[in-house]
Amino acid sequence: MPEGGRSGDRRLGGGRGPEDLSPGDARRGDARPEDRRGPGDLRPASGRGPGDPTAESALAPYLRGQAADFLRSLRLHRERSAPSEPGDHGARAAADALRRSARRISGSLHTFRNALDPLWADHLRTELAWLSGTLGREHAYAARLARLLEALHQLSGAALPAARGSRPTGKAPAAGSAASAATGTPDAQSRAALGVGTARAGALLERQLTLARTRAHSAALQALGSSRFHAVADAVALLASEVPLAPGTTGRGAEALLEPAERAGQRLLGAVAALPPDATTEPYNEAQDTLWHQARLLLRLHRYAHEVVAGAADPVLTGAGHALDLHRDAAEAAAAAAAAARTPRIAPATAYALGVLHADQRHEVEAARAVFRETWPYATAMTAHRTGAP
Repeated sequence: MPEGGRSGDRRLGGGRGPEDLSPGDARRGDARPEDRRGPGDLRPASGRGPGDPTAESALAPYLRGQAADFLRSLRLHRERSAPSEPGDHGARAAADALRRSARRISGSLHTFRNALDPLWADHLRTELAWLSGTLGREHAYAARLARLLEALHQLSGAALPAARGSRPTGKAPAAGSAASAATGTPDAQSRAALGVGTARAGALLERQLTLARTRAHSAALQALGSSRFHAVADAVALLASEVPLAPGTTGRGAEALLEPAERAGQRLLGAVAALPPDATTEPYNEAQDTLWHQARLLLRLHRYAHEVVAGAADPVLTGAGHALDLHRDAAEAAAAAAAAARTPRIAPATAYALGVLHADQRHEVEAARAVFRETWPYATAMTAHRTGAP
């Protein structure tokens, strides 16, 4: 995945590079005024110059590069997934690379739709979203199972079966965090029930999520052999050599890219401004998850737009994006624990362990929200967006 095809100075926050503005500076408001403008302002403070990105100089090469990455990843995926077995790490890496390229093409088609043939962009964007979602489900189930089993292990200290064909996705929550957060310090009877229930809860989760993963793997293989997928691959192959720009795009110059990219940044600011300000009230309100998932999606679209316009990834938002990814993972893991707890005729100890696990993952959701608030670098711009100040 090429991260820097162009070497221009059009970085977020004016002419300064990201190394000149730390997230702490932005949070404190200590940065210069032109650096506190927020992710919606991609123009340099001094105005546009002759090197401004245009659809021909930036968008078309970016899409062609992502299309080439897509085709290379597809070839590698076909080579590595020949055994058609879940859990092949080489096939998973190829599928992840395929999805990354598909997401970047799809996101760019969405943001810069008016600079492209709109009917073509809408159709290909829809097909790439279908493909990315289909390929991503198997990995999502595997990662979710590994996360939940590791969390159960941390909560109980008991050995649990490892997720078949998967690897842990990161550091698990601290032991006992959910028990203390949701139920207070457990007494000896509660600890005994938790010890008995964790093994059964782990076995239940492994049965359910492994079955879902196997079905997702079969669905992915079926999709990759379908005529619909071959049509998508053909369209991406054509994109690698020719990008259908909209009539009149050449005459508009840099505005054809800068305006939609800035709108993407402003939508991100609006979504962040709509988030709950802190966790002092209703800390386990799952109804708020949708707002956070929407912010994550808009942050991704802004990142892709920044890659097109600035020619490189935006490192300023790395921490905030990682926090939103962790938020999504914890929220989906909590939902999986809750769904398992609704399984008919499970033992009370199993239901208790799943309840503690659910509370633990909701605790991790709140922790991810706190990390996002700490790492979000545009607090000044977000306040201005809330109040409508210029």
